[in-house]
Amino acid sequence: MKTILLAATATLALSSAAHAQDPHAGHAMGGQHTPTGDGQGPAGPHAGHDMGGMAAPAADAAPEHYEHEMLSMGHRSALGAFPMSRDGSGTAWQPDASPHMGAMGQHGEWMTMSHALLNVVYSDQGGPRGDDKAFLAGMVMGMAQRPLGAGTLGLRAMLSPDPFMGAKGYPLLLAAGESADGKTPIIDRQHPHDLFMELSASYSLPVGEDGSVFLYAGLPGEPAYGPASFMHRLSSLDSPEAPITHHWLDSTHITFGVLTAGYVQGDWKGEAFGPTL
Repeated sequence: MKTILLAATATLALSSAAHAQDPHAGHAMGGQHTPTGDGQGPAGPHAGHDMGGMAAPAADAAPEHYEHEMLSMGHRSALGAFPMSRDGSGTAWQPDASPHMGAMGQHGEWMTMSHALLNVVYSDQGGPRGDDKAFLAGMVMGMAQRPLGAGTLGLRAMLSPDPFMGAKGYPLLLAAGESADGKTPIIDRQHPHDLFMELSASYSLPVGEDGSVFLYAGLPGEPAYGPASFMHRLSSLDSPEAPITHHWLDSTHITFGVLTAGYVQGDWKGEAFGPTL
C-alpha cells in the first residue's frame, strides 16, 4: 500500500481597511475598551496580523499575562470575560495561548475578525481500496460582535470549499462512519463538508466580575458535545486531510438546528443544549 500526499497551503488574514481614527474607537466591547492608535506589541506568533491597530501579545507569555493582555486590548470572546483565542468551533474551548490567526477590525460599534486557510491537495492512496484525487480543502471564517444592551451580540460564519470536489469526497484509507448522500455509507473516503459549516449567533450577559451567561444558536452550528472539531485544533493546523477518526469524534460538528445555553465563571464552563433538527 502506498500513500502520497502533496499539499500547498495559503493562510490569509482577510480584513477591510481603516480601523484607526474610528469615531467609536474605545467603545466598550462587552465591558472592555477597544484600543486605538498604532502601538506596537512584542513579536510572536501573532506578529504581522492586523489587530485593529494593535499587535497581539505573544502567545508564549505566561497564561495569566496573555489572558490579561488579550482582554485589556478588547479582544475578548463574545461569550464571556475570557480572550477570544480560547474560542474554538461552536462553543468549545481551546488553550488560551493558541495562536490568534485572524485579522481584526473595528467598524463603528462592530469588532470583526476574518481568516482563511486553503490547501491545494493531491492525494494518491494505493492498494485495492485506495484512490487518487486533486482537491481544494480548508475554510473561510468571519466573526463580528458588538455591545447590545447590557450584553454582547456575536455573529459567526464558516464556509468550506469541499462541495466543489464532488459528492464522493476524497480518498482516506480506513475512514468510516459517514455517508455521501445521507443514506449510503462510505468507507475509505472523507465525505465533503457542507458549503456553510457554521452560521450562528450568540448573546451573552456579564455576571459579576468574570462570569457570564450566554445563548448560542446555529443553523448550522455545533452542539456542546465533545472537543473543538479537528480543523480548529492546533494539532491539525497543518494537516490538509481530516484524521481517519473525524467521522466518529466530530460527527456532530455540522448540525442544522443547534441551541446551547451556558454559564462561564473564570476558567469553568457549564453548558446544556436542546434538541437538534
